[in-house]
Amino acid sequence: MDKLKKVLSGQDGNDDLNVLQAANEASTLGWGTRVKGFLACFVSGVLCSILGTCLLWVPRSGLTLFAVFYSLGNIASLLSTMFLMGPLKQLKRMCDKSRALATGIMITCLVLTFCAAFWWKNKGLALLFCILQFLAFTW
Repeated sequence: MDKLKKVLSGQDGNDDLNVLQAANEASTLGWGTRVKGFLACFVSGVLCSILGTCLLWVPRSGLTLFAVFYSLGNIASLLSTMFLMGPLKQLKRMCDKSRALATGIMITCLVLTFCAAFWWKNKGLALLFCILQFLAFTW
C-alpha cells in the first residue's frame, strides 16, 4: 500500500535509486577479499599461460591447447584487475580514449583465437592471434 502511495504521489523514482544503492552496498567487497580475489585470478592466469606454453610442444594438438590456455590466462588476468578497482571502473578505463583501440584489438583477438582454434582449426592463425593478444595487452 505504501508503494502505491509513493507511485501516486510521484516519489517512486527515489525508491529505484535506493534499491540500486542497497544492491551496490550489498555487493561491495572488503579490501582483503578484493586482494584475495586478485591474487587467485592473477595466479590462475599466470598458471594457464605457463601451462599453455608447456602444452605448445604436444605433438598433434599442442598449438591449439597453447592458444586456448594462453587466452584463458589473459582473461583471468583481466578479471584479476577487476577485483582491485571494480568492474565498472575497469571497463571505463578500458574504454578510455587512449586505451579503446588496444582494448578492441585485445578482445577481437581473444575471440578470433578461439575461432581459429576450434572452428577454423587453423593453428597458424591461432598463433598469430595470440601474438596480437600479447601486443595489445602490453600496449
